[in-house]
Amino acid sequence: MQPPTTFDSADPMGASGQGRMMRVRSASAPAPARPVNEDLVFRFGPLVGVLDGATVPDGFDTGCVHGPEWYVRHLAARIGVAEAVRPAARLTSNLAAAILAVRADHGGQCDLDHPGTPSSTVCLLRDCGDQVDYLVLCDSPLVLDTGGQVSVVTDNRLDGAMAELRETVATVPAGAADPVTRFRHAVTLQRERMNRTHGYWVAAADPDAAFHAVTGNLPRHGPAALRRAALLSDGASSMVEQFGLTDWAGLLDLLSTDGPGALIDRVRAAERDHPDRLRRHKPTDDASVVFCEFE
Repeated sequence: MQPPTTFDSADPMGASGQGRMMRVRSASAPAPARPVNEDLVFRFGPLVGVLDGATVPDGFDTGCVHGPEWYVRHLAARIGVAEAVRPAARLTSNLAAAILAVRADHGGQCDLDHPGTPSSTVCLLRDCGDQVDYLVLCDSPLVLDTGGQVSVVTDNRLDGAMAELRETVATVPAGAADPVTRFRHAVTLQRERMNRTHGYWVAAADPDAAFHAVTGNLPRHGPAALRRAALLSDGASSMVEQFGLTDWAGLLDLLSTDGPGALIDRVRAAERDHPDRLRRHKPTDDASVVFCEFE
């Protein structure tokens, strides 16, 4: 099993060079008993991010010789290159450039039009000095503390698509298909809605997906300034969304006092104690957190 990935860093000058610091702490751990972590956390100067690669269910083809772990590592590296080349560009533009570059990284070995091609959620935050930019694509939420008010930025289109799929699968008579067949039918329908209008959007092989992300910016200074931010894979956000162990404000407080590793420990305990609340087709999930504190 891979050990947890962590980093703890601070830029004493800040993005504006005026001594306003962004401290960053992170943790990322694979699901118990899994050999690889399909999540990835990273920092490139003022930019931090969380990627959550889509696990491929057993028995499904992807048209690709690469897996989710390969995809998230290449996407993160390409995001870093795009940010270095164009640090003032919109996050959507740099993400699109990164997705396009990863297409080339496949080296012509893969069918990138296959509906199961490797994909990943994206959650980004960039300190621009006077403001902070953010981007959320698919179900990796961003929790924000602005002026003491806690809010969460989410992209709910995958949840909406999954709810519709459950309704569709439920219309199949119970005796008409065994559970495995019904599951395969559901996954096939989900793949058909990836990166489609009225479906959901995720980083995969189509750079246009970047321009469907949820984006915005927040002030760095003043009474409504951003104080804290947490970037989460859904394996970590399950502390609130799946297990109800706390609310979003409580999650930020836990990160402030005990750090990202403690949050993942709480999730692992909940997965053991509440197997009835597990997500989708996976008994446990990779979990990743990037936590930012602004001076």
